[in-house]
Amino acid sequence: MRYQPIHNTLFTENRRRLSVLLKPKSLVILNANDFMPTNADGTMGFRQNSDLFYLSGIDQEETILLLFPDHPDEKYREVLFLRETSELIAIWEGDKLSKEQGRQVSGIKTVFWTHQFDRVMSDIVFVAENVYLNTNEHTRNSSLVQTREARYIQEFKTQYPLHNLSRLAPLMHQLRAIKQPIEVELMQKACNITKMGFERLLKFVTPGVQEFEIEAELLHEFIRNRSKGFAYQPIIASGASACVLHYIENEKNCKDGDVLLLDVAAEYANYASDLTRSIPVNGRFTKRQREVYDAVLRVFKHAKSMLVAGNIWDEYHTEVGKFMESELIGLGLITKEDIAKQDPESPAYKKYFPHGTSHFLGLDVHDVGNKYQRFEPGMIFTCEPGIYIREEGLGIRLENNILITETGNFDLMEHIPIEADEIESLMNS
Repeated sequence: MRYQPIHNTLFTENRRRLSVLLKPKSLVILNANDFMPTNADGTMGFRQNSDLFYLSGIDQEETILLLFPDHPDEKYREVLFLRETSELIAIWEGDKLSKEQGRQVSGIKTVFWTHQFDRVMSDIVFVAENVYLNTNEHTRNSSLVQTREARYIQEFKTQYPLHNLSRLAPLMHQLRAIKQPIEVELMQKACNITKMGFERLLKFVTPGVQEFEIEAELLHEFIRNRSKGFAYQPIIASGASACVLHYIENEKNCKDGDVLLLDVAAEYANYASDLTRSIPVNGRFTKRQREVYDAVLRVFKHAKSMLVAGNIWDEYHTEVGKFMESELIGLGLITKEDIAKQDPESPAYKKYFPHGTSHFLGLDVHDVGNKYQRFEPGMIFTCEPGIYIREEGLGIRLENNILITETGNFDLMEHIPIEADEIESLMNS
């Protein structure tokens, strides 16, 4: 992998934290992701199952992880299965991890080849009283593609129909929501790479540049700093396209007088960062653009101040909505009368701010977590208010990544320019 090695104490500690949450005599089974097909014999780039990576650090296909903290034989309490390299694989794909490399990466002593799984599994599974299997229980998941884990659940039920099955996902959501110090360091690295890409753009953007040229500049900077690239599909939206929340075509010409909305960020070691900035294509905001920009920045600062331990998701978003109302009134976009007669289920501010302010961030951009759990130290959220005025062809959003701490919060992107004066100064220096 192009990222620097991660100390295996992270994965050892993650497994220990999971073991505390398991029922007695429980077996956990995790499978790697598939390579996803494109057309003919093509495949997309490999992206590891986030839960498996979290517990093992193994970034390789056809990996299986078994955890059985109460197994009477110590060697079977943590078992890793790796794809064995053959001469043919070595010629076409290069070497895969050796058993010793697997031990070094994961901190797991017992390592077998994946083709040995069935035999080893029979020595383990019948001692277990409970078996935890994994599924994608993210609230936004809408994929119609069957995963390797989904297939395995069907296989397991057929082969072992009398075992008690439990859901692993709620436990992983609980664990992954609280970032360990090494994870914070990795996410800070992703944010630092994102900073380099953004500052490169401030010197590059000018009237007449194409949105895809900006995308290319970012990708160059990310990859040269050991990132695989974008943490998510980049949004590079100039002019009216900024009012399309998931605009990803990135195909238009950036025109003089437009504001360019950039929702672009790097990953590092599978961990995501998530940045949004809105900059004037010609290096200077108009009076109206600056009014809207400053309004969004005030909402951002207010929302950020509430990302502290003890607050809770729904109350936080309600308060941000109320603050946004006052800013939209000040901009002449809604009135107090609009608010007085609004449907509480569809408040007036939603016309210009239709999305949420924050989401969990970690191994996945929209990371797992429980919205009904009060904020705790170690959680990392985005903070991303925006105002989108379709009738004016103007959309502005600002976004940083916020770590909740014992004493308040820490902005992982505080070193990335966000004040309008600073943006203008850097673009014109």
